Amino acid sequence: MPACKTQEKLGNVAVIGSGSWGTALANAFADRGNSVTLWGRTEQILEVNALHENRKYLPGFKLSEKICATLDIEQSVKSAEVIVCAIPTQQIRKVFQPLSSLLKGKLIVNSAKGIEEKSHVTVSRIFEEIAPANTYLVLSGPSFAQEVVQRLPTAVTVASKATDAASTVQRMVSNSYLRAYTGTDVIGVELGGALKNVIAIASGVASGLKLGHNAQAAIINRGVAEIIRMGKCKGANPMTFLGLSGMGDLILTCTGPLSRNRRLGQGIGEGKKLDQIQRELGGVAEGVYTARSAYELSRQLNIEMPITEQVYRVLFEATSVQSALTELMGRGLKEEWDIG
Repeated sequence: MPACKTQEKLGNVAVIGSGSWGTALANAFADRGNSVTLWGRTEQILEVNALHENRKYLPGFKLSEKICATLDIEQSVKSAEVIVCAIPTQQIRKVFQPLSSLLKGKLIVNSAKGIEEKSHVTVSRIFEEIAPANTYLVLSGPSFAQEVVQRLPTAVTVASKATDAASTVQRMVSNSYLRAYTGTDVIGVELGGALKNVIAIASGVASGLKLGHNAQAAIINRGVAEIIRMGKCKGANPMTFLGLSGMGDLILTCTGPLSRNRRLGQGIGEGKKLDQIQRELGGVAEGVYTARSAYELSRQLNIEMPITEQVYRVLFEATSVQSALTELMGRGLKEEWDIG
């Protein structure tokens, strides 16, 4: 396998996670001029060095030669100033806890979209426990990996309580096709990115049932109301949910054919079993795990989230999609913006 080429660099970035989104982000950072390592678990990732292609997750799309793929996660973290988390939310503790001593002084940029099961916390809280002294950022927005790696125009948000750090990462990732905006509402950006996946499953179910465009629009809009309820309870700025990481990402994930969560819901609407659909997807649909976490959290906090509740019941309690639809449409009548 050829060695990685030495390149003039803007900064040192380690992307942890070689799935489609991690690979696309690594490519975006590399296209900006950063020195980028991409870590993955299997030998397959080393094909990136030889072929400049991730044939498992993004076959047919050429990657920057500035990306160096590696199986050595410790060395990757040691050599970087910016660590990008691009692994599923439920794996973050397992992967990053052993690295806690190596993370000191580095910027941690999370791109995973989910709520941890059992603890019901977002990723910022996970990293607060693993690396409490680090500066944390979240990168989110309407961004299919395939379109980013095709270098099609995309906009995202980089949020952090440390505004200087957000501006630094903004400059490091923005290029001719990816434009990053900054913000400070970390919890709002995280919840928007996580909860939209649950609503996307519901949108996919509606598509699988052929319920029409009216139903799709209603699910998206009422989904926003649910997300705002949860966000307000957790201290988020409601305006965040009208931005890229809120409404922007919600529309994309609920309507775009590349959305794994929407495709999973569509399969359920067509009568397929969850296990079968997950095997066919070839990647993690974070909304499945988030549906359970969000439902349990909504019960704990006494927040009304009827779409989330029905998605949970369909996925985990064997409720039929027809029964879920009947339950949603038969609820008591109310004002539109009764969001608590």
